Amino acid sequence: MTRILVLLAPGEANLPGLESLPKGVELTTVSAEAELRAQLPQTDILVVTDFRTGLLERCWPAQHSIKWVHATSAGVDALLFPALVASDLQLTNARGVFDLGIAEYVLGAVLLFAKDTLGNLRHQQAHAWRHRETRLISGKQALIIGAGSIGSEVARLLDALGLDVTGVARSAREAPYFKQIVANADLEQYLPDADYVIVTAPLTPTTEGLINRQTLAQMKPQAVLVNVGRGAVVVTDDLVDALQQEVIAGAALDVFEPEPLPENHPLWDMPNVMMSAHMAGDFVGWRRALGEQFMANLTHWLADESLFNQVDKGKN
Repeated sequence: MTRILVLLAPGEANLPGLESLPKGVELTTVSAEAELRAQLPQTDILVVTDFRTGLLERCWPAQHSIKWVHATSAGVDALLFPALVASDLQLTNARGVFDLGIAEYVLGAVLLFAKDTLGNLRHQQAHAWRHRETRLISGKQALIIGAGSIGSEVARLLDALGLDVTGVARSAREAPYFKQIVANADLEQYLPDADYVIVTAPLTPTTEGLINRQTLAQMKPQAVLVNVGRGAVVVTDDLVDALQQEVIAGAALDVFEPEPLPENHPLWDMPNVMMSAHMAGDFVGWRRALGEQFMANLTHWLADESLFNQVDKGKN
């Protein structure tokens, strides 16, 4: 018997796509702490949809038979607590499911600022006819921090519309749709030329706080920051200061530190900010796509084949 445990957030519906399990596979779903503690020691495969509470780390058993943990997200930073990292279990993620949705979100954000859509909405609400000129995006410079699968899909869409796209990754390399990919250490060399700085990187010790007072000051006053990676990659207070002092022109933010953003936070009322509630990749049908992706990998597992989307726990 292979026992699968699915950790859901409180009130979250069951993950669709897991209805037709093969014989010899048993599935249990939990969301309460007591249930999780009781089930973990006898679990073989753990599927995690609840990332933000720290519940799993609190309940992680000293003795268990867990062989595989699957995250229904691209980022796995919330799962990389010491006990899990030190274990020999396999960790996989949902790489690929959210790529196009997030890339389309980024494209929309780029166009929103280029065409001053925020200004249009303000003037419409004020019943004010204000003719202005707006910017073309063709020929502009986009700097994508994080050249993985999401960053590559963003690069594909932006390249198709004529932007020059530079990526930033652990090491320099060549890749389709990027004019170049440079090493993390060279980030500040490329910030001053970027019209759009786009964060698609996961949260790691290297990326935490990467966009801060110093790096924001390297950007041009006309530049726009787009963050669809993780909130903690950006130092929020430094970003607020940069926006208020017009160090940069604007920001499109789908992720925040903290989440949810407090109701009285100054970002809510800034005229040069577009915000969304950590939903850039959540297209209609995304939860079923996650379930189907896990089921495809489960087929590999039951056939004793290599899992796809494996995450190197030591490199994050």
